[in-house]
Amino acid sequence: MLIVVESGSTKADWMVLRNGKETITNTQGFNPYFHSKTDILEALGANDVLNSIKDEVEQVFFYGAGCSSPELNQVIEGGLAPFFSNASISVDHDLNASAFACYNGEPEIACILGTGSNSCFFDGENIREEVPALGHLLGDEGSGNYFGKRLLADFLYNKLPQPMHDTFVDMGLTKASIVERVYQKPGANVFIASLMPVLIDNKGLPYSQNLIRKGFQEFIDIHVKCFEEHETCEVNFVGSISDLLQDELRAVCKENNIRLGRIIRRPLQSLVSYHIKLLEKA
Repeated sequence: MLIVVESGSTKADWMVLRNGKETITNTQGFNPYFHSKTDILEALGANDVLNSIKDEVEQVFFYGAGCSSPELNQVIEGGLAPFFSNASISVDHDLNASAFACYNGEPEIACILGTGSNSCFFDGENIREEVPALGHLLGDEGSGNYFGKRLLADFLYNKLPQPMHDTFVDMGLTKASIVERVYQKPGANVFIASLMPVLIDNKGLPYSQNLIRKGFQEFIDIHVKCFEEHETCEVNFVGSISDLLQDELRAVCKENNIRLGRIIRRPLQSLVSYHIKLLEKA
């Protein structure tokens, strides 16, 4: 039995492959910067599907946000290994998952636009990064974190359009509650990105259009144009933000002469297909 996992900081999608049949389940996302081995074990233990099969699982391929070094990967592996005690565990970066899921046989630039953002170049064998992903405090251009931070700041500065301002008030947000959630409680990045529906629901407003285009332009300037191949190869995207705001993303890509390829909201199915092909070649 094989499990492939695609995890952001907010949510993780799990595909269980058993006797040619597929079963999908979900848990919270696991990020080694924000979650401990204990957090992972507790979340897995609360999932009925995973509990019922954990002893039968032979392989787990986990791709996650923040899994960018052996030390960070060990945090995730330390939570998975005791639960799936009979399985071999492989932990890798969610950026690799994006590259594998989008790959169609030609060199590509694979991008993530979800809770956070990132990019890489993939030629079918090797993955190359040009600039680091700096996370929700210093980077994440064009992501849910990027937009959420600006919505919160403009709300507190009284610069939001009235409909959006009223929505934040109805949500019970105040300066005190925002400061507490962002600076004093864990999971600030998830909280900030969770405000994206307010922008999506009001994306027709001039304020929203300007903000969205600014965020996507910054992402392209920093995370796409850093690759010399950006003028010739396909640029693919995964993640909820790229999907929900794909009209705006397409427009900004066109303005920058970017050859936009695939937009995949959830790369799990494509990632599973990639692994099945690898197994068939083995």
